[in-house]
Amino acid sequence: GVATRRGRRGALLHLDRVQGRVRARRGARLAAITGGGAIPDTADYDVVEEPQDLKVGTVNEDFAVESMAGDIFLLGNRSWRIRRVEAGRVRVEDAAGAPPTVPFWLGEAPARTPELSTAVSELRMAVAARSPEEGVAWLVRECGLAPDAAGQLVAYVAATRAALGTVPTRECVVAERFFDEAGGMQLVLHAPFGGRINRAWGLALRKRFCVTFNFELQAAATDDGLVISLGEQHSFPLDAVFAMVRPATLAEDLTQAALASPLFTNRWRWNATRSLTLLRHEGGRRVPMPFQRMRAEDLLAAVFPAQVACADNVVGPILIPDHPLVRETIDNCLHEAMDLDGLQAVLGAIVRGEIATRAIETAAPSPMCHEILNSNPYTYLDDAPLEERRARAVSLRRIDVDLAGGLGALDPEAIAEVRAQAWPDVRDPDELHDTLLSVGLLPERELVAAGWSEHATDLLATGRAGWTGTAGGRALVATERAGLLAMEEEELRTIVGGWLECVGPTTAAALAARLGLGSSRVEIGLAALEGTGAALRGHFTPGTTDEEWCDRRLLARIHRLTLGRLRRSIEPVPPADFVRFLFRWQHLQPGTQLHGRDGLAEVLGQLQGLELPARAWEAQILPARVAHYDPADLEQLCLSGAVAWGRLRPDLPESEDETPDIPIRPARAPGRTAPLAFVLREDLPWLLGRGPGEAPRDLPSDARAVFDHLERRGASFLADIARATGLLPASAEEALWALVARGLVTGDGTAGLRALLRPDGERRARRLRAVRGGRARLLPAGRWSLLYAGVESAPDPDPLRFARQCLRRYGVVVRELMARETRMPRWRVLLGALRTLEARGEVRGGRFVGGLVGEQFALPEAVEALRAVRRRPEEPEVVVVAAADPLNVVGILVPGARIPAVGREVIAFRDGVPAETGELGEVLSRLRRERA
Repeated sequence: GVATRRGRRGALLHLDRVQGRVRARRGARLAAITGGGAIPDTADYDVVEEPQDLKVGTVNEDFAVESMAGDIFLLGNRSWRIRRVEAGRVRVEDAAGAPPTVPFWLGEAPARTPELSTAVSELRMAVAARSPEEGVAWLVRECGLAPDAAGQLVAYVAATRAALGTVPTRECVVAERFFDEAGGMQLVLHAPFGGRINRAWGLALRKRFCVTFNFELQAAATDDGLVISLGEQHSFPLDAVFAMVRPATLAEDLTQAALASPLFTNRWRWNATRSLTLLRHEGGRRVPMPFQRMRAEDLLAAVFPAQVACADNVVGPILIPDHPLVRETIDNCLHEAMDLDGLQAVLGAIVRGEIATRAIETAAPSPMCHEILNSNPYTYLDDAPLEERRARAVSLRRIDVDLAGGLGALDPEAIAEVRAQAWPDVRDPDELHDTLLSVGLLPERELVAAGWSEHATDLLATGRAGWTGTAGGRALVATERAGLLAMEEEELRTIVGGWLECVGPTTAAALAARLGLGSSRVEIGLAALEGTGAALRGHFTPGTTDEEWCDRRLLARIHRLTLGRLRRSIEPVPPADFVRFLFRWQHLQPGTQLHGRDGLAEVLGQLQGLELPARAWEAQILPARVAHYDPADLEQLCLSGAVAWGRLRPDLPESEDETPDIPIRPARAPGRTAPLAFVLREDLPWLLGRGPGEAPRDLPSDARAVFDHLERRGASFLADIARATGLLPASAEEALWALVARGLVTGDGTAGLRALLRPDGERRARRLRAVRGGRARLLPAGRWSLLYAGVESAPDPDPLRFARQCLRRYGVVVRELMARETRMPRWRVLLGALRTLEARGEVRGGRFVGGLVGEQFALPEAVEALRAVRRRPEEPEVVVVAAADPLNVVGILVPGARIPAVGREVIAFRDGVPAETGELGEVLSRLRRERA
């Protein structure tokens, strides 16, 4: 047995040293039967259904303790309501399908095997070695991925390579360091060796930092890397991280680190029960888990008292006793929970140069950092809870592949701005005296260049400052700082640190020249500052090759400005104010309407690509945005070739091969609500998104004849079409509109469109009058042509064009607005384009509208307009919007059931909130009565 206060009573074997025999004590057989087994006990609570007293499962101890009577949770495929929680039991009853919560289980997650880690590394290399197109095709062919999933994987790897300069693999380990929002720094080691090796590496690094800087650090390790959260006190050359853990001392470092982690405590209890030192059952009943923990802790205190000793009395490494349970537990920690031998091999390969290393400082975390920074609690290597993790202070945003390579470069304007802010603004002798106390000494040439000579004369006259000689000439020193001239290490650090706080990124040689001191002495002071964490070294100014130094606080500010210089903060406006902004942006707000043909062209450019009911365009949409709207202006814009109209997205599939399982519906001529779009002709190719092709196979014979004629002869008048196809003019007219419904035909002007939109009775009367009058042409003048005639095919249009169109249309783009769009790509694709525009400085990203989820982007001028909307007028703003209008956002941005675009239905918004709905006349009457 083990020597405890129980003495020999706890032993299971009797050792006869005289006769050299070992035999079992009474109870040993029962202890082996009831307590044997290698599977460790868990502290799960039994879930018992009442009133049958039937066990239905188990839940984790932490979940049971945190639950209360009345809580409903899911277990199996049923919902259960908790009646009460007892010791080791949760008594429940059937919740009759009530909405449940999902229970959680805490524990260690299995790590990725070395074979799988090798496969992941090879997959990364294979994707990185191919072009994006080849990579997608290879993943679809070899891995069976869907094209969209393959594209995301290729973009993920490409963005990482652009940010880090390489892709982390088992042949190349990357150390990445960046600032977080709290002013600290995060060190991420990209090492896809699996969780066991990375857990060992993280604990060893954490122990080395503790020994070097005397600070405990937060750390976490996943299968793909590890993160260590650095404080303001930690400063060191980044490439030195690869040499902090040495193969020769790894076993000792890792052993000491394991003793301080929960790994040792859990495995100690497991080994104590497996070895029957602690019994799982006593008196025919199971020993409760809390008792097992307490007895395991008492046993540890008896066998290994240094492990549970007061931390105030522990000095240096913990001495490990030569005890079989202790040796077994440490061995389990090093070779079961971690992989000591695997980490030894990795570190040895790094020392021999077989594994390449790369260290890079970035302004924002690379894409592969995101999973590591947001890792789950089972990856933590310390006891800090989730809500206190410093890694959560990092702002994560996806990175554009084309621009990610500049993440390590700071913005020159941000550097210049911080330098200007840091340099003292001296306005009187007192402020110059404060500056001297901060910087230590001020060379005469710097004094003259700053224009402070008059203030210096005053200080010299009053005895508050004096001159001293340096290698570069005279320097002004505050009288209180005269002792700094001894230039001891502490004084030198004060002078160099004071100047670093004022000048921003600089080289040691440049700082020595400004101070008139020797470069070696300045370098000594900089190294001392680095040791305290006050200064960081690196390559900060774009284009420089010399190593620079910068004050930590200033460098953090430069990083923040680099990331957010164009991302100005704005307090999100409520959705109602956003609706008011949209009314102004699209010129629906009274007093904001545009005028004339130029104004109409601007409105059409803003709304191009939107397919709205054909009748609504000239009846409701355009008159609401253009004051004194004249239909002749639209006709002239179309006839001049500036504007085109047509169906951009037919309801029917373009070919039978695309949707073989969907029955083809017969084409029909569009009615008054047929959706049509107006487009600036120069933008037609990318908005149309398709080129010439064969006519759909299900076209009626008349429509096919007209299509073949237009494809062969080009634009034609109705009379020419009827004569060439042998159709009656009325039949040719119906055939043309059938082609319009399919998005195949358009007209030069809008006169024919207006004729279509007349009521059916009026159209029949016109046709009868035309026949009696002997006229062959039923529609007004104008030619008909194929919509894609002369348009270059654009099967894969640039998403940037669609992103710019969304910004032009709405000013502020949010995901909810895409519900009204039919020609826009998927939000994921559009989001990538918007992020590209943000990185280029064309748009701003942020939280502009409250109550909406997802990322939001805005034009700079839209942000200013959105801010102006906050200032509400004294009188309520009332805007009447047609149900067919694209700004019918009821049920999208503001609460309420969606209102279909039918008839003369309108919505009256009061201060951005829907107040009245109904027919136009009724709504206007109610509004007048309210004002009265």
